[in-house]
Amino acid sequence: MTESRPSDIFKPGDLLNNTYRIEAILGRGGTSEVYRARNEVSKRLIAVKALKSEFSDNEDYLTLMTREEEIREIRHDAVVRYSENHRTRDGHIYLVMDYVEGPALEAVMNNGGMAAEDLLKVMTRVAQGLQAAHRRNIIHRDLSPDNIILRGGVPEEAVIIDFGIAKDTNPGAKTIIGNEFAGKYGYAAPEQLSGNSDPRTDIYSLGALILATYRGKRPQMGNNPMEVVQNKALPLDTEGVPEPLKSLIDKMSDPIPDRRFQSADELLRALEPGLEDRTVIVPRAETAARTPEPGPAAKVEPKAEIIVPKDKPAETRPKKKKSRGGLVFLILLLLLGGGGAAAWFTGMADPLVARFLGPKLPVADPYTLIVERPETGAAQVVGFAPSEEVVAALDKIAGEIGGSADLSIATGDISESWGADVLALIAIVAPLDEFRIAVNGNAARVTGVTRDADLRLAVENALKDGLPGSLQGSATILQGPVIVTEPMLRAVIDPFQDCGHLSIADMPATGFGQGATITVQGQISSTAKRVGLFDALTAMVGDRRVVVDTEVLNPALCAVEASLPKVGAGGFKFTFGFGDRPDPNPSGRYFVGENPVIDVTIPATVTDGFLTVSIIDVSGAVFHILPRRTEPDNSVEALREGQSGPVTLRLAYSEADALADPEKSKIAFRVDASSLGKSKIIVIHSDKPLFDTLQPREESAQAFGEALAEAAASASIRSMDSAILTTAEK
Repeated sequence: MTESRPSDIFKPGDLLNNTYRIEAILGRGGTSEVYRARNEVSKRLIAVKALKSEFSDNEDYLTLMTREEEIREIRHDAVVRYSENHRTRDGHIYLVMDYVEGPALEAVMNNGGMAAEDLLKVMTRVAQGLQAAHRRNIIHRDLSPDNIILRGGVPEEAVIIDFGIAKDTNPGAKTIIGNEFAGKYGYAAPEQLSGNSDPRTDIYSLGALILATYRGKRPQMGNNPMEVVQNKALPLDTEGVPEPLKSLIDKMSDPIPDRRFQSADELLRALEPGLEDRTVIVPRAETAARTPEPGPAAKVEPKAEIIVPKDKPAETRPKKKKSRGGLVFLILLLLLGGGGAAAWFTGMADPLVARFLGPKLPVADPYTLIVERPETGAAQVVGFAPSEEVVAALDKIAGEIGGSADLSIATGDISESWGADVLALIAIVAPLDEFRIAVNGNAARVTGVTRDADLRLAVENALKDGLPGSLQGSATILQGPVIVTEPMLRAVIDPFQDCGHLSIADMPATGFGQGATITVQGQISSTAKRVGLFDALTAMVGDRRVVVDTEVLNPALCAVEASLPKVGAGGFKFTFGFGDRPDPNPSGRYFVGENPVIDVTIPATVTDGFLTVSIIDVSGAVFHILPRRTEPDNSVEALREGQSGPVTLRLAYSEADALADPEKSKIAFRVDASSLGKSKIIVIHSDKPLFDTLQPREESAQAFGEALAEAAASASIRSMDSAILTTAEK
């Protein structure tokens, strides 16, 4: 179970809509958090998906949450059931859905994987769920092992969850994801990288996630966008996977959508027995090892059999170019009739042949050309061209992009406009920071990267109706640096640091590649600043997910934050409760009218030194709890009173206790509506008293910060621990 944080939208114990009691947080994402809750009326467990506050007023995200709610119309046990959206009094939007008890397929994968026979059961169950969704024109687009839950751990009870980026293909439907890339690179179909998706996209992802679960490890798609795109053009490696699972995955995850199962119905016919009247057995050709360049499939002997539907239309083949064999035959007759066979084979007849057919050129098969400019390394133009003019133009391009050319003139199965079409394509993509064009005959595959969003849009628009002329293929243009390094991120993050250090979670030594998630953690002074940081990072990192997991503190707390000592925690634990009842309050969240009780526990290992305890409230006032006039001795020895082991001190009492013993000036308070928000409790452990004299019972955050900065240099501070107390309207 994920541990609760002070910055979470909801806390354990919160009651939503007088009905749903929050029990635990299940997970955090870039735009939302998911909680386990219980219906106080029916006692049924449910899940709550809450939109983060910075998106609660964004119409695009509200549309997305509404779209997800509308998926409740899908009625199938293999699809999580949605209920409805609600809004809390403080503006948070949340969506209620079924709670599915059981491990995610990702947990199974991380624990070593699953047997093929069980995965066939999972595949069948998920295909049934997809069938129900696709019939309502809903495409999931993000199928992965973490979005499949095994109810009760049973493969036959698999449930698809998280339709958060699902695409509705019904006319007029809205989704903020639109036709842009959505999903996880490891499981996304190749066409998703270009923003295309249909039911076959989900079928590819299902095949990829089943394979990953069988292997017990995530797919490795490459270290940069070029590698991702190139690897996506290859069949998945299913070597060692037993039949029939292997053949099913091969067909589900074919890089070419037309060669996959075309629907969930078709996949289920292949999976379910007793449907021979609707299917025939056809041989499946073994796929030869392929390079990233597109090209005709190699002809090999049949290896395995899979079930496909009858009456599937035969794959159409490109029309052959009109042959000039008649003219060649005539020349041969003339040569042979005059005893000129020797002249033909020795080359003496070349002038005659050239007169009719042009120069005798070698035939290139396959007819390939690679034009690329990588971010690092030399640019190159390598392959074949049909004429000296095209070679000269490509030579010039090689020089302009900072590389060299290695070209041969040859004939091949290409269109008459091939040269002009290729040059036109290069002209379109050349402004990109990085690009690669792989041509095989009249087929081409284009990939590119740019940091300029407008340039990306311009190139995509230029290619939206297809590649130039007779060229056939697709283009994938990604945005953002190929690698995002720590200095690049710090240049964006540091200007927003107004409440302590903001850190980058799990920063790779080599930087974040395409498709990575970049998470920033720490504290910040306002929601507006948090949104500003999110926007600035999103604009810089391109096609990467940004998560700003920051706690919003008030300006007063942030002002003190800069003065607090930069030391580690000492293991002091805070406990929150209520003055009028014995219930614990682990969230530290209190509503108007409630009487907070606060305790701090001294660890068993802390036996000497001095403690300074203060509360900085939302208004900017600082209240000193230890030492104070009625308890001036703040040495650990005196506070322990001879006790060993962990010792608990009460910092804030119930009103009844405070009134019963007025001589000790016990601190007690009740939350009122005049000053609501977050307050911070700090415990500083030092070698000697932090201040030479008692601080006033109450002072400003600025004065406390100045005194603290002066005292910290000489008091030899060992540690500092803190906790957040939040007050709010009911």
